[in-house]
Amino acid sequence: MSKIAAIIGNSTQALTREFNLITHNLANVSTAGYKRRCNAFTKAITGADAVATEAKDDDLNTAYDFSQGEFNQTGRTLDFALAGNGFFVVETPDGPLYTRNGMFRLDADGKVVDSVGRTIAGKSGPISIPSSVSPSRITVSSDGSITADGVTIDKFELVDFPEDRDKLTAAGMNCFQITGDIKSESSENLIVKQGFLESSNVKMVEELVDMITVSRMYEANMKFLSASKDTSKSLLNVALG
Repeated sequence: MSKIAAIIGNSTQALTREFNLITHNLANVSTAGYKRRCNAFTKAITGADAVATEAKDDDLNTAYDFSQGEFNQTGRTLDFALAGNGFFVVETPDGPLYTRNGMFRLDADGKVVDSVGRTIAGKSGPISIPSSVSPSRITVSSDGSITADGVTIDKFELVDFPEDRDKLTAAGMNCFQITGDIKSESSENLIVKQGFLESSNVKMVEELVDMITVSRMYEANMKFLSASKDTSKSLLNVALG
């Protein structure tokens, strides 16, 4: 019975992890540019296999779903959505981060920054808007070029990781970071939509269905473990007379 208990313990650990991923996704259903996290455990098992099924290493790995979210028109000059594969570049003291959340603003020095004040990279470095230019006069074309009154100011640095997107890791605040020797590539086909934000790609109904499935599988495992313990106890009583 110890082997069964170990398998069930492994299974419930995977289910708990998946439940936590689902709740995290649901908490970010309204977060601009958010990409849902998922793993493969409940998708890999069905029916009778849902009880006492050992979680393999691949089942415990999480991945990001980078599918396109819907576009939400805001009309705000410094809101931007990306159509296609790629990211804005956020500059930090510890190196660049990458995000799909294009809700930007100007800081006191005229730099384009994210919600926590980190600068957004352009082709010439941190994007800086001259003090003589009001935000309402800023125009951004589909290729990311930034102009005001017909004068080019800069262009968004837009990058992607075509072969290594699945190797990006969470960096907090809806940003991703690279690890190891992953190299970014310029994303020339990415379309910038000014006055829009990309919605989270979390589908609430699907997440709720997955949550119910995970909860039922967890409960089934607990019942199976309880029944196994009762059986072991009965056999021990018989053996002892």
